Order: sequence, then structure tokens, then C-alpha cells
Amino acid sequence: MNFDVHAVPSPSYVVDEGLLIKNLEKLKSVADRTGCKILLAQKGFSMFAVYPLISKYLDGVTSSGILEAKLGYEEMGKEVHTYAPAFSDADFEEILSYSDHIVFNSFQQWNKFKERVKNHPKKIECGIRINPEYSEIEVDMYNPCFTHSRFGVTLDNFEPDQLDGIDGFHFHTMCEQNSDTLERTLQVIEEKFGKYLHQMKWLNFGGGHHITRPDYDIETLERSVLYMKNKYDVDVYLEPGEAVALNTGFLVATVMDTLYNGMDIAILDTSASCHMPDVLEMPYRPEIIGAGLPNEKAYTYRFGGPTCLAGDVIGDYSFDQPLQPGDKLVFCDMAHYSMVKNNTFNGINLPSIVLNTLNDGPKVIKQFGYDDFKNRLS
Repeated sequence: MNFDVHAVPSPSYVVDEGLLIKNLEKLKSVADRTGCKILLAQKGFSMFAVYPLISKYLDGVTSSGILEAKLGYEEMGKEVHTYAPAFSDADFEEILSYSDHIVFNSFQQWNKFKERVKNHPKKIECGIRINPEYSEIEVDMYNPCFTHSRFGVTLDNFEPDQLDGIDGFHFHTMCEQNSDTLERTLQVIEEKFGKYLHQMKWLNFGGGHHITRPDYDIETLERSVLYMKNKYDVDVYLEPGEAVALNTGFLVATVMDTLYNGMDIAILDTSASCHMPDVLEMPYRPEIIGAGLPNEKAYTYRFGGPTCLAGDVIGDYSFDQPLQPGDKLVFCDMAHYSMVKNNTFNGINLPSIVLNTLNDGPKVIKQFGYDDFKNRLS
């Protein structure tokens, strides 16, 4: 962290341009060495103020529906890939206008919309999402291949006679995982769907690849990409979201009050429920610069947010000195999923969005207020 916490609003998400470039350079190096294409999964990171920067390194975006497709089309201006478990009639024409690739979740959806795709003046490549019924994710909530999953076509439901017009396959089976998992997944993909891959133009490996994590095995990833490219003569796409913004952002917050109820408690101006929902959903305990585990340092506090939700608790942290109202706290790794998932429950305002630029330091990109809260309602 190389910015003055007192120079930014509180609370605020601060994305560091230098750290983001470091991730993008690593991703582009994989693309350069393998010839694969890498797309930003907007569901993980949609800070479009940095899309012009990202576009210098990546090949485009992936979208989960009409709004993300439009955002990527307008703000990135490169390839737009769109997938949804089902497309609505009302949205589909507009989705066609924004998308270069559309991936269908079932052959029924493909058959419903294929004539509209074929009759569209723009050439749009189409794919089917396949479900290999294999993953190494232990928590069902994040497992696209758990029992009775709604994602993708299993081998039992695969319809090879419906592949006319299909350009590629898409699979997504991973979450925050290393490339050894990908290598084992590809073995299952080959066993189940390999005989159809020779008919395809491309294969999309989906997301969940933690490529920018320090211990990530890039060599195995690149070997896997080249193996599939060379064996089946397909283009390969990767769709990282988290890996693009991993460890590039912070959430700056302020201690508003302290109290005691069997243990020391601090009320912050930031909320787990509103500003970092994954703390409650995953759940997980974000790191704070300068803080330790409970009882590791002399003074331990439980951090709670300003909402009326009893469970709006961020976690327990220890410090060398007692906390005082006005003290600043910096939560780590808050670029991905926090901004795209946040909300204004209980009328809590959203954190400001700040870019810590390479040359000029912190620049406030956006601040929120009453209108943002009110306009979500009616």
C-alpha cells in the first residue's frame, strides 16, 4: 500500500494501478506464450474506469447477461462473450447487438434462439456450455458441477445431432484453484466430450483460475492450453475475473466508536453486509494492515458495521495499541467481488471508488449519495 489513507474518503475502495498492471502483465505473458485469449469476467470486477487500461492487455470481457454485455461493449470495446443459464426473449435482440460470442446453457435454448442468431446481420459465434460432472470444489454454493447443478449440458443430455452452427464448447468447473485442477479437469473433458472437440473452432476454459496468485503454477496452465490447442486445433479462451484484480485493491475505513460487552467492540463506517458481502457469504476473514489474529497482539476487537443487522460482523482483530474513534483501517484484497456485490441495505451509503494512479496518487473516481440509494427503489 503506497497511498495516504487520510487522503481518500472513508469508506472507500482504493484500486492500485501499479498492482493491477502487474497482474495484467502476468496474464498477457500467458496469452503471448500460448496464443490463448484471456477475457475479463465482469462478474468479479467491473470497475470500468480501468477498462481502457485492461484493454491494452486482455482480449475482451465475459458477461452474464444484457447489462454486463452492454457495459463491456461500451467501455472495453473489444470481444464480448455472453453466457446465461437462460436468455429472455425481451433481452435477446439487444444481447445480439453487443455480443461476439454467445454461449447457451442447453440445446433447448440453442434451438430456441439459433435462427435469430443466424439472421442477425453481425456474425456471432455460438457455443454450448458442457458440464463434465467433475470439480474439486468442496462447497456446493461455489461448485458449478455439484449434484443437480443448473449449469451446462451433461454427457447424458448431450445432443451431437444438434451441433450444426455451434462453434465451441464452454466449461466452468473451478473456483480460486491452481492449474493442477485444470489439468485433471481436462482429462475428464476429453474422456466425455473429446470426440466432439474436433468439430469445434474454440474451447473456453471458463474462470476460477487463480493465475496471479504467488504460488500459481503457470507452467502447467500453459502446457494444458497448448495441449488442447494442438490436439484439437481449437482456439482457447480463459475467463479470469478474480485473477485480474487479485490483491490490487483495499477498503479504507474509519473507527466510529468503541464499546465493551464481554469483549472490546469497534463500530466502523463500513459494513460486511453492505460493502464486503463475501465476508458473510463465503465466509472469510479479510486481512487488515497492521492487525493480528485474535489475542495475537495486546488489544483484541470485534469489528461491526453501522447497520441494524445483528450479524453485520466483520471479524476479530488484535492491535498493539487501543483503538480510538477516528483511527483508519485498511482491509486488503477488496477489488474483486466487493464492488460488484455491494448494496445499500439499511440506507448505508456505498464506499467511494478511488484509483491510486501511478503518477498522481489517489484519484476519486466516484462518490455516492442519496440519489444512488433512492434510484434503486420506487
